[in-house]
Amino acid sequence: MSDAASERVSSPPLAAANSRGNILRATSMIGGASMVSLLVGLSRMKVAALVLGPVGVGLIGLFQNFMQTATAVASLGLGTTGTRQIAEATGKNDEARLEVARVALFWGSLFLALAGAIVIWVFRLPLAQLVVGRTDQASTIGWLGLGVALSVAAGAQTALLTGLRRVRALATLTVGAATVSAAIGVTALLVAGPAGIVPFVIAAPVASFVLGIAYVRRIPHAARARIDRGALRREWCVLATLGLAFTVAGAATTAGQLAARTLIQHEMGPFALGQFQAAWLISITYINFVLQAMTTDFYPRLSAVFDDKQEVNRVVNDQAEIALMLAAPILLGMMALAPWVTYLLYSNAFAATPVILQWQILGDALKIASWPLGYLILASGDGRTFMMVEIAAIAVFILVIRFGLRMVGLEATGIAVLAMYLFYLPLVYMVARHKTGFQWQRGVVIKAAVLAAALVTTFFAAGRSPMLGAIVGMVLATAFGVAAVRLIGDALPGAVNRLIAIFRSRKAS
Repeated sequence: MSDAASERVSSPPLAAANSRGNILRATSMIGGASMVSLLVGLSRMKVAALVLGPVGVGLIGLFQNFMQTATAVASLGLGTTGTRQIAEATGKNDEARLEVARVALFWGSLFLALAGAIVIWVFRLPLAQLVVGRTDQASTIGWLGLGVALSVAAGAQTALLTGLRRVRALATLTVGAATVSAAIGVTALLVAGPAGIVPFVIAAPVASFVLGIAYVRRIPHAARARIDRGALRREWCVLATLGLAFTVAGAATTAGQLAARTLIQHEMGPFALGQFQAAWLISITYINFVLQAMTTDFYPRLSAVFDDKQEVNRVVNDQAEIALMLAAPILLGMMALAPWVTYLLYSNAFAATPVILQWQILGDALKIASWPLGYLILASGDGRTFMMVEIAAIAVFILVIRFGLRMVGLEATGIAVLAMYLFYLPLVYMVARHKTGFQWQRGVVIKAAVLAAALVTTFFAAGRSPMLGAIVGMVLATAFGVAAVRLIGDALPGAVNRLIAIFRSRKAS
């Protein structure tokens, strides 16, 4: 066997170890930041729940969802496409192209941020009628336009840091923005009560944008040569072409969530909306450390190597395996302790929230498995396919809520999340299979199946008795936690790895 052939045979295990090490390092850094952000965010929502009650929490969710929808439209997918372009240029060591992408991202985000704020202010009256059902909230909607503008600008900053894979800077920015926004929001509610809802909602983009300026300014420019206007126009064309499809997909998703909240409010009232919003906030927050790591490290890494289909498929499998194992103890723990977590984070007025949350957790397991495949589609630059897949998934979510509310009541909102990802996972798998010949590795399939069985067992145990569900779920969560440590032990760096080796050697002796 030749030396070259020998290298090809021996390199995959080393590459796999490096891949897992990179995933773990990024997940631990971003995950740690996300956990701190989680605790800070839940603390500020606890204050909101105590000060405003379910109705106020529902209104906060409605305003936040409107701001997210408007941001998705106003940004024109600039954050997603900008990350891809910068990561691709970085992966090819093309400094001139990197500088063009950076400048295009800056001026494009500035224009779109201003345009978004102006449009929302001009049309604040009809938007207030559409979103809240009352024109007396027009000034509130107008002020949310400021949050939209800052969200677009902050998204561009994050795209630059993400494309360059500045993981440490992103982690620090996440913690700082969460802390500052919580301080502003909580102060506003304690001082002004319901009148402080608007500062509470826009505090997050304000903090992200202001702190982001400091981190972006530290990044040196890749090339000091004068940038050709033709190159800038071509870059804007790429950003706009891909961004339009991503914008439609993102807007459809957030608009679908807004439509779902509107349906709940119209069908069952603001109190029910508050119950759903509480479950939704817990659900999207507790696994954020895994999903955020995918956005921060996995997506730009995938974009940089997308020309190598074998490498892409291996990286996606590694990401899915580690994401599932890291999230499994949290999913099972949340399923087991949903009633107590809800009471701790909110109050005893949110009695309907735990069962909604438990249904959502079943969907969240599928969400974690499907996200790496969704990023595969993003990294391919196939905006049209990504758009169609996202629209189809959110349509399932809305349809289940539309008909389920009258059939089974508020519990349908949790069932809708599970139904959406039961539809989404096989769909993105088929697309990934078509694009790169992707196939799940046997180990990933087995781990996913065991996790699904454990979650379903805990779900039914909790349905019979909350205490039985807590016992079963925590036992299973502990077992998965031990398995996760054993799985990723070889990828752990430095002293932690040596400690595990010492422990294993003493156990063997």
